[in-house]
This record gives sequence, C-alpha cells and structure tokens, in this order.
Amino acid sequence: MAERKPIDSWLTDMDGVLIHEGVPIPGADAFIKRLRDSGKPFLVLTNNSIYTARDLQARLTRMGLEVPVGNIWTSALATAKFLESQRPGGTAYVIGEAGLTTALHDIGYVLTDHEPDYVVLGETRTYSFESMTKAVRLINGGARFICTNPDETGPSTEGPLPATGAVAALITKATGKQPYFAGKPNPLMMRTGLNAIGAHSETSAMIGDRMDTDVLAGLEAGMQTFLVRTGLTSDADIAKYPFTPSHVVDSIADLVDLV
Repeated sequence: MAERKPIDSWLTDMDGVLIHEGVPIPGADAFIKRLRDSGKPFLVLTNNSIYTARDLQARLTRMGLEVPVGNIWTSALATAKFLESQRPGGTAYVIGEAGLTTALHDIGYVLTDHEPDYVVLGETRTYSFESMTKAVRLINGGARFICTNPDETGPSTEGPLPATGAVAALITKATGKQPYFAGKPNPLMMRTGLNAIGAHSETSAMIGDRMDTDVLAGLEAGMQTFLVRTGLTSDADIAKYPFTPSHVVDSIADLVDLV
C-alpha cells in the first residue's frame, strides 16, 4: 500500500468530537487553537441544518472554542451548494429552520409552495403534519425531493428525537420517491467542504465519532479517517462494519500534536 501523504488540512465533526451536550470535550480548545496557529485549512462540520454558520460560531465561542464563520460547514450549506450547481436560481419548498432557509436565500433561491423545483427537507424543532402533507403533494406533482441529511434521530437532554431521516422515510412511504441526501455520509459534503477551503482529499483527514457517517464519508472522499471514542461508537461497534477507520484514538486531545 502506498504511504499516505502528510496531512495538510483537517475536517472534524462537531458533536461527539469537539463538544458533548453543550460542553467542550477536553482537548478541543487546544486542537482548534493549534489549527488556527498552524494556518492549515480546516473545517468544523455538522449534519445539523438548523443553525447558520454564524449561529454555530456564537455557540462555540460561548464554549471557549474560537472557530471563524468561514471554517464551519453544515449540511444546509452543502445542500445549497449542490442545488446551485444543479439548478441555479431555482425554487424550493422548504421544511427547516434558519440554517437551511438562509443558505438557500444566499444562493438566490426563491422559497415557495407554488410549483417549486424542489422540496427540501431539513432539521426542524417543529415538524408539522400540514407541512409534510404539502411536501407529499408537491413531490407527487413533480418536485424533486432533496434532504439535508439522513440522520434518523437527534440528541436531546430527554433522549433521542426523530430527525430528518425519519421524516424523510415518512414522505418516501407516502410518495414512493427516495430523496437525495446531501449531508454525511454522502462524500459530496466532504468534497464541497474541501473545495471551500482549497484543500485536496489526498492530504486531508476527517475526524468523527460515527462509523456510518463521519468515517464512511471521509473514506469515500479519499481522506484519512480518525475515529474518536468520545461519541457514539465503541470498539465493539467498529467490528460490525465492513470498513475500518485509518486510526482510532481516545479523544481529540490525542490529535493536537499531529497538527
């Protein structure tokens, strides 16, 4: 096997790698500081489409993690970039929050429920039966079905919540139409993110806490992958997959000296 090239740029998941339930994971601040001091291109990624990059920057800053807006990449931004490449200046009916609607507005999309080009489903705190019914009828009427990410559940202090993937399954069942998912594990999210920071997959690494999204996306995008044990995946879980990460480490603190 050919020896990997040195890592010149880093992509890292946010939840489970840098923070956990609103609290920074030990070593996260040192890792981000080392990245910024090094001048190497980097991105903090999240499949959550609720928040804008500016919202996330403010949340991370409150936790002591100084991440510039331009170094934050969400599934909403990846979705907008994809739609801009597919149909510039298009129209969409959106189920989602400010992170998604802002990203679509920024590429010049018109948000409408009148014969839209796309139905775009993202994360929201309040999925309504009315909006899902409208989405089903618009898709049956010819709108293409796009989804920000396939996560079926999301975390909360009370326990798991139904997320975008679960609602997408409901709409698929009602329409017979499968959505195109722009977020992880689709390597599209990695590639558009790498393009945004002028990085190349051969000299980039992806850090995550999930095999089925972070590691898979990094692998398919051609990057080195680091799995941390501070999130949802145990060593026993790793063996269940037909692929493995390039490296498994205890936490983000173990990667500071690699930057």
